[in-house]
Amino acid sequence: MNLRQLECFQAVARHRNFTRAAAELGMAQPAVSVTIQKLEQNLGLILFNRQEKQIALTAEGRRLLDHANHILRQLLDAKREMAELGGLEQGEVSIGMPGMLGSYYFPPILMAFKHRYPDLKLNVLEAGTREIQKMLFNGELDLGIVVEHELPDGLEIHRFHEESMIVCVHREHPFAELSEVSYQQFFAEELALFKPGYFHREFIDQICQQQGLKPRIAFETNLIALTKAIVENGFAISTFLEMVIKDDPDLIAIPFAQPVRLKLAIACKRGGYLSRANRAFLEFMLGNLHSKAG
Repeated sequence: MNLRQLECFQAVARHRNFTRAAAELGMAQPAVSVTIQKLEQNLGLILFNRQEKQIALTAEGRRLLDHANHILRQLLDAKREMAELGGLEQGEVSIGMPGMLGSYYFPPILMAFKHRYPDLKLNVLEAGTREIQKMLFNGELDLGIVVEHELPDGLEIHRFHEESMIVCVHREHPFAELSEVSYQQFFAEELALFKPGYFHREFIDQICQQQGLKPRIAFETNLIALTKAIVENGFAISTFLEMVIKDDPDLIAIPFAQPVRLKLAIACKRGGYLSRANRAFLEFMLGNLHSKAG
């Protein structure tokens, strides 16, 4: 078993497709297939179930993937640290964040950071909180923006903001005159909601379970602009962070009768390696927060 075999194995496991894995690795598809076959022969194990239309990891393959992710991440960290020790001035910040924050909270922060560090590259990935947590643990992301709620112990977090989660309706909707909206009132309406995997959807599902309610989901999408258009045209109501609609005259924000405050944090894997670029971004964010607090 060698590093090239592990790289091929990891790529195939990620894409669940030999052709796409080969394209990522810059290899011919037959070469990737042969590499995986040799790895299986050397181990005396079957790593992929090839009977399905889409290949899947076997139980043995899933165990090996954990080791492969760890080994390859350690190798990457070693390369990056040696490059920094060698005086590398350029680097890359890798950060994942939910779409609402990426669109409405972070643009000025990212631009200010880029202004201070023009030689650093910013790699921003949009994903839900749960997916970001998974990618942090797998070493696919260095930093992630998460909701500070039921987070695993393996993450180191730094809280940076707290925001209200509100009911969003068109200004002509009957709710627009209310000072608050109960869960029963909210779930009686047709809703436009995020797909599973985002904290907003988890919140909705948890409330439904706790209250014995069933949501009337008319639209399911992660596209913020589409959800806002649906609400603006009166087809449904939704729930957002308050920052999303504060400058939209056609949309009204109404708090829930039981207020919902989300604690937002920047997270990294506890004990994991952070490059100089990522440390600079973390320090920049926290420094800005301290200056605002002062």
